[in-house]
Amino acid sequence: MRRPAPPIPLKTSLLNTPDIELWPAGLLRARGNADARILARADRVLRRKRDGRYLAALLPQGVLPLLPRLMRESGIDAALDAADALDERRGFDIDSSGELPLARLQQRLHALGLDESYGDRTGLALIAEPAALALAGYDRYRRPLWLTQATARAWNAMRHAAGLDGIVLDAISGYRSHDYQLGIFERKLARGQTVQQILGVNAAPGYSEHHSGRALDIGTPGEPPAEESFERTPAFAWLSRHAAEFGFVMSYPRDNPHGIVYEPWHWRYETA
Repeated sequence: MRRPAPPIPLKTSLLNTPDIELWPAGLLRARGNADARILARADRVLRRKRDGRYLAALLPQGVLPLLPRLMRESGIDAALDAADALDERRGFDIDSSGELPLARLQQRLHALGLDESYGDRTGLALIAEPAALALAGYDRYRRPLWLTQATARAWNAMRHAAGLDGIVLDAISGYRSHDYQLGIFERKLARGQTVQQILGVNAAPGYSEHHSGRALDIGTPGEPPAEESFERTPAFAWLSRHAAEFGFVMSYPRDNPHGIVYEPWHWRYETA
């Protein structure tokens, strides 16, 4: 019988609400001297998911607003409720922390003219975001890599095992929010593309496995990210032989039933 994993410390976790993320302050980049001074004092920073704007800092003395009219910000009550629930004296089981509701996403999909028929047509499921994620290290671009607790442990175990065999695996990306994917759509629509043109290249918001925190785009040094040429690398050969031992499967092989292009770099952690 597997022993339960110890809890992840809150200082290496991302707390998630529909509109706002609660980041450990030490993992955020200062965007000026004023930011640097605030981040040095803060435990957490409330970060707007839509555009990355810093909204407020959680200091030992209380909440420090970083923009006017903070209490009018969409989703601020849910974010402050999450902040109030923090208990830095204990860890918590990220994988038991639940998922965010899908109602807000569904409203925005309908505004784009997308309904349940997209999922029926592609066989893809609408995926909720986790309410909390664990820091799994950093990706190729030195950005914090957020995954579910179980996926983070499996990824780091697999990367370590590959290293013992002389194979270097690096993460290109992990968790992505619904807002991230919606932003791609909105920018392309603003450039004059139609929804159908965008869907030929990008999954509809809410249908990407990256929303789950259980999917990774994997690369290896010297190889461009997210290219089919990855299948010709020793790293891909190692993954093909050993990834299943760590619970990972390639989501989109050739001729997959979803009609998604072959993605040898995209791997999903399958929970037990």
